[in-house]
Amino acid sequence: MRYFHSDLFPRLLEEAACSLLISTYQAGQLVAVGVADGQLSFSFRRFDQAMGIALGAEWLAVGGRAEVWSLRQHSDIAPAMAPAGRFDRCWLPRASTVTGAIQCHEMAWGTSETGEPDLWIVNTLFSCLAGLDGRHSFVPRWRPPFISGLAAQDRCHLNGLAMRDGSPAFVTVMARTDEPRGWRAVRNDSGAVIDVASGEAVTTGLSMPHSPRWHEDDLFVLNSGLGRLERVDPATGDRDPVAALPGYARGLAIHRGLAFIGLSRIRETAIFGGAPIAAHHDQLKCGIGIIELATGNTVATLQFANGVEEIFDVQVAPRTRCPTLGGGPDTGDEVWVLPSERPPNLA
Repeated sequence: MRYFHSDLFPRLLEEAACSLLISTYQAGQLVAVGVADGQLSFSFRRFDQAMGIALGAEWLAVGGRAEVWSLRQHSDIAPAMAPAGRFDRCWLPRASTVTGAIQCHEMAWGTSETGEPDLWIVNTLFSCLAGLDGRHSFVPRWRPPFISGLAAQDRCHLNGLAMRDGSPAFVTVMARTDEPRGWRAVRNDSGAVIDVASGEAVTTGLSMPHSPRWHEDDLFVLNSGLGRLERVDPATGDRDPVAALPGYARGLAIHRGLAFIGLSRIRETAIFGGAPIAAHHDQLKCGIGIIELATGNTVATLQFANGVEEIFDVQVAPRTRCPTLGGGPDTGDEVWVLPSERPPNLA
């Protein structure tokens, strides 16, 4: 993989005291990006069709082709991992839940009624929000009112989730349709942000929207087909453009006044080929853009020159300088974590 970045990219991560977690559907990688000795540091772990990412206090969830992976934080051992002293946070896979290929577009940790971490999953195939338990493929928890029933038909392409106060607040759909894959025929101007509590559309007329986010009493959304970050007024539905983006935008994290946005090249398929931004196909980039929300200026970029064609999700890991995802069976530097105490039958 070859990449290049603007001079400010590492410095902005350091100043914001954060690192990034990026999923790449087509390349099948979860990527942790941090800074060590003033230079960008990358750590990779392979997950088949890596999609949505949810970062909690102790657990990191990653959606894959047919399962949701659970990675446990092991930051106590991170400084000892080679090269010693480089890393300050570490996540390692501990379990996976087989869901089948539900197209897990986004995920987020909420808070249950008992105060426990509660994972919400955007189940695109079944047009619903879902949870997990130990018995079922998934547990349906909410669906838009225009969806008449559960079916593996991707009726509206429900794809994005914004949390507020520990609960789902807004979702994005590409069209308010109840027909099997009905969104594909009208996707370029039929997108909407839906209020979860009421089931009503907050704003409509978007082009293939993704990644709604509630941040400091503001609602943001990626108008992906037009390559724009927009601010939405939930009371009126009006949208103000924040920034134009040189790629198909999908994956948004906001931290300390900065928006970290995933940018992808358009794959020439029946799904993406007709998007308005596809008219500029030769100019589109794949990587991460950092937008200053106060001005709408692009203040730094990271671009992948090869190996990665599309970004699926982007999450910020706060208070993290240089994270690692450990090794793996395919890298030759796999990490094992054992109990500190020996079993009583051993000397």
